[in-house]
Amino acid sequence: MSSDNTSTNTQAHTQPHATLVKPGVLALLMDAGRFGQHGLGLTTGGPLDAEAFFWANALVGNAPEATAIEVSVGGLELRADTPLTLAVTGAQMPLSIDGKPQPLWQSHRVPAGSLVKLAFAESGARAYLAVAGGFAVAPEFGSTATVVRESIGGLDGKALGAGTTLPLNPPADAPALARLPEPLRPEYATTPTLRVLEGYQVAHFSTAQRALFYSNEYSLSQQCDRMGFRLSGPALKCALGGIVSEGICLGAIQVPADGQPIILLNDRQTIGGYPKIGSVFTGDLHLLAQLMPGAKVRFAPMDAACAHAELLLAERRRQQALKQLETPS
Repeated sequence: MSSDNTSTNTQAHTQPHATLVKPGVLALLMDAGRFGQHGLGLTTGGPLDAEAFFWANALVGNAPEATAIEVSVGGLELRADTPLTLAVTGAQMPLSIDGKPQPLWQSHRVPAGSLVKLAFAESGARAYLAVAGGFAVAPEFGSTATVVRESIGGLDGKALGAGTTLPLNPPADAPALARLPEPLRPEYATTPTLRVLEGYQVAHFSTAQRALFYSNEYSLSQQCDRMGFRLSGPALKCALGGIVSEGICLGAIQVPADGQPIILLNDRQTIGGYPKIGSVFTGDLHLLAQLMPGAKVRFAPMDAACAHAELLLAERRRQQALKQLETPS
């Protein structure tokens, strides 16, 4: 055996890693997203609940964009082949380590050989499992975010499967255990009101159609995935029959010919030809991400000045919350 092979095998043996025993309904490796690649037709990807993703990494001392696992609905099981520190945030998916229930929104030491389980969600839809140091995945086009439709990111562009070995980056230092105080955690409403920034095509929706949109509830249909959520409710009519395909932003609310709105999310196509009444405020998208089909939403208009102020305040609150992390007892 050559010295090069010996070195490679030693590195593979010593690199921290874990094994995905069961992926559950859907498990995807995800960083903050793939930005600046729309010109190549590549979508952004990234966590549907960016708020929970941020806190999962923060609680284990990672950079905000470190690669974590997005767990949809639940049912995931992971074996720690080497000691690790992890945190789970987001949906209420009961967490256990070696059969003992453990709280979410705080970090935990996990000995080698331990089995980590996330049961099916009791409320919410998506949880984020981060490990100190992050999962060691080579970026593609500047990101590790898995987009299955484009076969890019993660491990071979696919959803994680049973038996997958997950290499980990060794943390620079052993992170201190931390817990986000309950009053500082996101509140996930069961019927949220999503604020809307109206776009330039709103002029093609009459006053009556806009009133219809803002005064009624819409249900999430069964056609909900990382690309977009199709809604069901009073049909909207637009004076435009269609438009020349143009770029689509995160949260855009398309209105196709049947009048049932579609909210486009992280894995959306980069262009589309349906008229848009506006876009869901970025700061509200994590509320949408935690809903299951059948849930209801309402909409309310929001102006750009308020949106900017809300984003600044949200970042200020986040920085303040980072200073208020507790040490678990």
